[in-house]
Amino acid sequence: MESFKNLKETCYAANMELPKLDLVVYTFGNVSVVDRKQGVFAIKPSGVPYETLRPADIVIVDFDSQVVEGSLRPSSDTKTHAFLYRHWEHIGGICHTHSTYSVAWAQSQQDIPVFGTTHADHMTQDIPCAPPMADHLIAGDYEHNTGQQILDCFHTKGLSYQEMEMVLIGNHGPFTWGKDAEKAVYNSRVLEEIAKMAYLTRQINPNAPRLKDALIQKHYERKHGSGAYYGQGC
Repeated sequence: MESFKNLKETCYAANMELPKLDLVVYTFGNVSVVDRKQGVFAIKPSGVPYETLRPADIVIVDFDSQVVEGSLRPSSDTKTHAFLYRHWEHIGGICHTHSTYSVAWAQSQQDIPVFGTTHADHMTQDIPCAPPMADHLIAGDYEHNTGQQILDCFHTKGLSYQEMEMVLIGNHGPFTWGKDAEKAVYNSRVLEEIAKMAYLTRQINPNAPRLKDALIQKHYERKHGSGAYYGQGC
């Protein structure tokens, strides 16, 4: 349908950023873009190499993960995307990768501490790692339950999805989101860089302290606070 053309092109462009940013290999990863007025989202088809992916290949599905348009099978993570769109109304794009350092932290089942100002420039809290999924949930509707796993993690840790736009799934990998697909992909790249820095920090000093609160607040507020002065403004 012509009404989905722009949505597909936006989704395609966002997905093509993943290999450019060195966030994926082979067919790993996916980005989706939501159109809330039409009650659908666009997502990468499952197992299609990025080098052969075309805008026309992008699949349109509804919030029940049913295909609305497209001849290819949507990403195997579609139900996770659908779950998050249903429960978090202010996100416009979601990104999932298996990028090396982010996955390494997920496999370690540890939150990524705020070690430095690069982290604090983007968020004031540790990047959460959700505990590995329980066996009965793995045996059930796995991808749907991955979405629930993310929500449960945020509830348990008292986090806001609008302030913390990323999560690690224990033994799995990262999901990020944002106001649109561009921000979701941006957050994936930021997460990977922070994960790499944190890993190297731990290698140099296993007892490295968390960044002091005053510096966390200073660096976050100068970019995001009411008196922000980073960048050129509007």
